[in-house]
Amino acid sequence: MQTLTVGQVVSLLNQLAPPAWQEQYDNAGLITGEDKQTVQGILISLDATEKVVQEALSQHCNLIIAHHPIVFAGLKKINGRNYVERTLIKAIKHDIAIYAIHTNLDNVLQGVNHHIANQIGLTNQKILLPKPHSLQKLSVFVPVSHTDIVRQAISEAGAGQIGNYSHCTFTLRGEGTFKPNDRANPFVGKAHQLERVEEDRLEAIFPAPLQNKIVAAMRAVHPYEEVAFDIYPLANENPEVGAGMVGDLPKPMEGKQFLQLLKETFQTPCIRHTQLLDKPVQRVAVCGGSGSFLLSHAIAAGADFFVTADFKYHQFFDADGKIVIADIGHYESEIGTTQLLQEFLQQQLPVNIPIKITTVNTNPVCYF
Repeated sequence: MQTLTVGQVVSLLNQLAPPAWQEQYDNAGLITGEDKQTVQGILISLDATEKVVQEALSQHCNLIIAHHPIVFAGLKKINGRNYVERTLIKAIKHDIAIYAIHTNLDNVLQGVNHHIANQIGLTNQKILLPKPHSLQKLSVFVPVSHTDIVRQAISEAGAGQIGNYSHCTFTLRGEGTFKPNDRANPFVGKAHQLERVEEDRLEAIFPAPLQNKIVAAMRAVHPYEEVAFDIYPLANENPEVGAGMVGDLPKPMEGKQFLQLLKETFQTPCIRHTQLLDKPVQRVAVCGGSGSFLLSHAIAAGADFFVTADFKYHQFFDADGKIVIADIGHYESEIGTTQLLQEFLQQQLPVNIPIKITTVNTNPVCYF
């Protein structure tokens, strides 16, 4: 019977949302457990709490995948003084692994905000605040006979992907020189003789987390014993990585009608919002969880509404009649993440194991 390990599940989730895309303050990743553990069942939740761990036990699930990390700050003691320590103790005692997939899932194109935008029905979706300094460029010198071979290898590894286009590279032809010594085993040429070879300079952009994979793919097919290549960090924004999402409603809606859509879609009894504008709602910006830092970007993107959570009193003034802020609640905005993760794992896992969504409502906010 084929088995599945925690490490294999983590590897799949890292492909969906590379850990490198998490924010510096975050603590996504494997919180408890070991990669080598065999997975009997998976329980998906927004938060990992004591009740969720207890449900995992009763459902025979030994891997909890949560959006929010149970551990944010460092712990000096674990003796059960608070809910974080009690949750960790319970999970460790019963060999339950906890994996958090947080701001890295917020920051990818097919992540949390894409799911929210889909729930609302937005089209023409784009990242609201693309992440800078997340792209790199590979420049490698290849003999003309092997240019297409190397191009294919690095493209299959993830280089040269720009929007809806793949295999995006640039080639410049020139002359390379080298002189092998006695210990060399050159592809062409002889020891102590200067060789001149017609070469291509092959370039391609790639996401920073793929560097090792792409370099390994390039080396595997490159004919030279010593490969000459450079990797450059780029300041370009990455349109497929970043915070928030903006898109358009299929048809314009009145403000109150759109608020009603939000209440029904996100099953929230209360939406805190700024004054409605005297115009239809067409363009909408969204951010799961605490999104106040994106308000200026939502306005700059021409959004009529900004759907997010955790706005403070004085921050509502910053709408300044330019946009409607709709605070639908942190839990309500992100609970759909559990469905996103369940669907992804059901499609990607190589073996048939239970993948369940928690029935525990972990929302700490109550409404009267």
